[in-house]
Amino acid sequence: MGATSSIAWQPLTPHGVAAFVAAPLRRLLLVQFIIAILVAAGVAWFSYDRYVPVITNAIARLPVESQIQGRQLDWRGDAPAMLGENSFLALSVGLERRGQLRSVADVQFEFNRSTVLIYSLFGYTELPYPDGWIIPTNRGRLQPLWGAWLPALLVMVMIAVVLGLFVTWFALAALYAMPVWWFGFFLDRRLSWHGSWKLSAAALLPGALLMLLAISFYDLGVMNLVGLLSVFVAHFIVGWMYLISGLVATPREGTSTAAAGRNPFAAGKRN
Repeated sequence: MGATSSIAWQPLTPHGVAAFVAAPLRRLLLVQFIIAILVAAGVAWFSYDRYVPVITNAIARLPVESQIQGRQLDWRGDAPAMLGENSFLALSVGLERRGQLRSVADVQFEFNRSTVLIYSLFGYTELPYPDGWIIPTNRGRLQPLWGAWLPALLVMVMIAVVLGLFVTWFALAALYAMPVWWFGFFLDRRLSWHGSWKLSAAALLPGALLMLLAISFYDLGVMNLVGLLSVFVAHFIVGWMYLISGLVATPREGTSTAAAGRNPFAAGKRN
């Protein structure tokens, strides 16, 4: 047991994934946390690099007096107007003349008199302004708020990503654990239900690192939104591949602990 847990530190090879079966849960949680922090930092950096400048420019171009009240936008500036734009995000005001300033950005928010239109690769959706709220839409109010809250917002993005990843990993591992245990039983693998869950959870981590790489390429402009979404679908397949190969790499019943604790980068031996 000690030899197995001592090498359960990387989920990048089949034997590395299989090593987490007999490792303490805290080891798996530590590796999950490290990878979650890396992904969260990547998402926060992308937001800071690509979204924050657009929002900052848009706030600087807001009129002196403007607000949303009674689910209506009281706009005191020129319209239609593009407030901020790059290839990732666009913010515009249309009022009654909707859709006149369509952007090539991957996502565009167009603020109209009573709704906000959100355009994306999937088409568009229209959302009404919240009822009972008074929302300032002038630069005098929003510039100091944006400057003061920006660091906290980026931290909240990171926290949301970490929590979202852990919830997703735990749910998917619970979903995969029973089939993994069942196949492990028929393949004569040394697997309990708890070990099946840990194997399933560890197998999901390479896909998360693949998504981090894709987000980095998207931020650099090497990959477009279609490519990013394709990798998002593919990262589930990567998880299944590691799940199957990790199950095959799991020691058989009766295998000695010393054999189970071999180097995860070494080729598997036939029993």
